[in-house]
Amino acid sequence: MTDRQRVTEIKPLDPAARRVLERSEIEGIELIRFLYADHGGVIRGKAASRSRLAQRLGTGIGHTVAMMAMNMLDRLQPVAGMGPVGEIRLVPDPSTFVPLPYAPGSASMLCDMRLPDGALWDACPRAFLRRAAESLAGAGYTLMAAFEPEFTLGRRLPGDPLDRLAPIDDSLCYATTGFNAAHDYTSALVKALEAQGLRVEHYHPDLGHGQQELSIRHAPALRAADNQVIYRETVRGVALRMSMWASLAPKPIADQAGNGAHLHLSLWDREGRDNLFADEADPNGLSEIGYRFIGGLLAHLPALVALTCGTVNGFRRLAPRMWSSAYTCYGLDNREAAVRICSPLSPGSVNLELKPSDSSANPYLALGAVIHAGLDGLRRGLDPGEAVGVDPDTLSAAERARLGVHRLPATLGEALAALEADELLMEALGPLRRDAYLAVKRSEAAAFAAEDQAFELYHHFRAF
Repeated sequence: MTDRQRVTEIKPLDPAARRVLERSEIEGIELIRFLYADHGGVIRGKAASRSRLAQRLGTGIGHTVAMMAMNMLDRLQPVAGMGPVGEIRLVPDPSTFVPLPYAPGSASMLCDMRLPDGALWDACPRAFLRRAAESLAGAGYTLMAAFEPEFTLGRRLPGDPLDRLAPIDDSLCYATTGFNAAHDYTSALVKALEAQGLRVEHYHPDLGHGQQELSIRHAPALRAADNQVIYRETVRGVALRMSMWASLAPKPIADQAGNGAHLHLSLWDREGRDNLFADEADPNGLSEIGYRFIGGLLAHLPALVALTCGTVNGFRRLAPRMWSSAYTCYGLDNREAAVRICSPLSPGSVNLELKPSDSSANPYLALGAVIHAGLDGLRRGLDPGEAVGVDPDTLSAAERARLGVHRLPATLGEALAALEADELLMEALGPLRRDAYLAVKRSEAAAFAAEDQAFELYHHFRAF
């Protein structure tokens, strides 16, 4: 599909669209949510009725351009081209249609943002990731990815003046009491995810009180980001259905472990047959292509974290000795390194794990930027330096300097300054998207700086 292909050319008689209409009729779907992720990382959308679905599959639903200048506090920011004048269409991708087990009678689809003439809008997040994946394909590669989210399960309790999140249990890390406390919820969650086509890999109660980790199977880049949206919606939807509250915010409870969404990556040939990161002759099991990809990630990492951990709350988690990474380094199974080379479970199964990543990010922008950074490493043959086999925070300043290991930005403001200084990523984002993203995120940084911790925690556990 070209950028200038018109909305009206997306015909409801296409096979995928026809299946959506048939399933909606057979399964009694009355409302179909057209979803997108905004620059604040919030999942938003509108819904079409079944009676108008055939038309809306072609035309989309009208939407103001201003919503991509809205921050997570629902405060509109002044961005040229995103004011009260202007219209886009939320045009759904029929291949992403899923009935919602936690909302009987409803379904959802992920959307592209198109102008009234059918052109992809310059601020469309899915288009950003799709183009990044196309650039990678042009170089002969296919990326497989999976987000690995953690979340806190609990109940929302009234506070004075703001609500607080009370975890469901105080179990120990991996303890069987945690399995038992969350059993009914996690069983319902697994069924709901599998019913929507997300293959569950494994689950365990994690370190924080009420903290859960449930991983899903990897997929091609665009589908991986779509899966992350479906996952986020399902985690929260199932909890609400059971009179609980689930939060994927990076730090919903100040004195508990933070929630990451570690990003797992592997690079394959264009046909998807061979894992190009794998080299069994290498001590770390990683190929030269893999090292160069890491080189690109590390070179752009100070800017990348503005997109992969793009909230004030996220930088509470990115601190030394938190197992979330705080330094630009990599290592084999080093969970304090920003990039972990995951030792293979079977021959040729090596992948990379980007630690500074969480579920408050827009997954399309985060993964798209990661692709651009990795591709830059491949094109320029960037050397990531020596692997680090210890916690980098235990090294002396001189040792870190020798290894080229640097502290990541400690605040959202620092990360945004690094992003603005990164020519490659700013060029990839384009004028409209980068202006809007920087404006939205800087407004959030300023708003939370003017308030107390309780205000920050409340708005983040509510939004994510």
